[in-house]
Amino acid sequence: MYKLIIHGGKPLHGSVKAAGSKNSSLPILFASILADAPITLNNTPQLSDISTTLRLLMSMGADFILESNSSLFVDSSKLNNLVADYNLVKTMRASILALGPMLTKYGKAKVSLPGGCAIGTRPVNLHLKALKELGASIKVENGYIYAKSDGLVGANIHFDQITVTATENIIMAATLAKDTTTISNAAQEPEISDLCHCLNKMGAKISGINTSNIIVKGVSKLNGVEYSVCSDRIEAATYLVAAAITGGSITVKNTNPKVIHSVLEKLIEIGADIKTGNQSIILNMKDKRPKAVSIKTGAYPNFPTDMQAQFTALSTIADGYSSITENIFENRFMHVPELIRMGANLTLENNTVVCKGVKSLTGAHLMATDLRASASLVLAGLAAKGTTIIDRAYHLDRGYETIEEKLKLLGADIERVQD
Repeated sequence: MYKLIIHGGKPLHGSVKAAGSKNSSLPILFASILADAPITLNNTPQLSDISTTLRLLMSMGADFILESNSSLFVDSSKLNNLVADYNLVKTMRASILALGPMLTKYGKAKVSLPGGCAIGTRPVNLHLKALKELGASIKVENGYIYAKSDGLVGANIHFDQITVTATENIIMAATLAKDTTTISNAAQEPEISDLCHCLNKMGAKISGINTSNIIVKGVSKLNGVEYSVCSDRIEAATYLVAAAITGGSITVKNTNPKVIHSVLEKLIEIGADIKTGNQSIILNMKDKRPKAVSIKTGAYPNFPTDMQAQFTALSTIADGYSSITENIFENRFMHVPELIRMGANLTLENNTVVCKGVKSLTGAHLMATDLRASASLVLAGLAAKGTTIIDRAYHLDRGYETIEEKLKLLGADIERVQD
C-alpha cells in the first residue's frame, strides 16, 4: 500500500491541466460493447478505474491497445464471455454499466452486484426495474444479476428518483431496442450528455440531450467511432479548492467553467477572485482567509456531491459558521472524524455537518476511506501546519491522475511512499 506525506502551509501557485473525465470515459468504454467495430477513445485519464474496466472488458473477450498516454483503441465488438465477474466488479460501482449493453446486443448478461466506495447503498433496483419495462427477464441470485431478453422493446421509462448510472444504462440498452424509448426524470450530468454525443456519433438516434426527458429511437446496429471525452469537472474543481484552502492562485486549463457553475458560485462567496475563459478558470485567493458558506448537494446542475468533502475541508478554516448538507449519499461524511483529528470543529447532525471555522489545522496521521474523502484530507493537509500522513492513498488513484505530481508542480510539498 501507499501513503502520502504532506508538509503543509504552502500556498499553491501556477497552472494545471485537467485530465479527461473518469465519469465520462467509463460509460463510453462500456458503450464499446454495443459497436460492431472498434472505437478509439481520446483524452482518457490514467486511473485505476479505467484499468479495472479494461480488465473487465478483456475478461469478456475484448481487446485494447493503449495508443498514447490518453488514447485507447478498444475492440469489444465480439464478446465471447457475457459475465462481469465479482473479482473485477467488487472495486468499482460503474461496472453495472456492462448490463444494459450486453443485454441489448447479445440478449443475455450475468453481472455481479457492484462494489465501489462505501459512501451509501446506491441500490441497482432502478436499473432492473427499467430493464424489465423494456422486456428483460431478470433474477438476482448469489450476488449476481442474471438478465435475458428475446429483444428489448422501447417503453416509457420514468425514474422515481434521479440516478446517473441507471440513466446511462437505459440509454445504452435502448439504442439497439426496437421502437422508441422515452426516459423521464433522467439525470442531466454533463457526462451523460457526453455519452449521448458519442453514441449518436456511433449511429444512435438520441434526442433531448441535456434535458430530463431523453428520447432514444432504436437502431439495428452501432458503428465504431473516434471520440474525445470531456474534461473532468470534479478534478478541476478539486484543484481550485486546493488553491483556495492554501490562499494561493492557480489556472486550471482544459476545463469548461459552465459545468461547475455551482462550485464557482460558492468559491466567489468565500472570497475568491474568479476569472473564466472558454476552457480555463483562474482563481486567486490573494492570501485571504476564506469566508464561511453553506452548501447543499443535489443532482446536476446543483452543487455536486463529489465536491462536498472538499468543501467540508475548506470550511474547517473558513471565517464563521458553515453548514454542509449531503442530499445524495447517506454515508458520505467519513472524512469528518479525520478532519476533527486535525483540529477541525465539526458536528455531524443527520445529513448535515455544522462547522465553526478555525484559523488553522494541524497535521496528523489520517486514514483515507473513499475517493472524495481522500481528496478532502489531501486539501486539509496542504493547508495544515506541520506534517500530515494519509494512509490508503490508493483511493485517490480511482479518480485523480497523478495527483501528487500535479500538486508538486503547483508548489506543494507532497510525496508518495510505500508502506
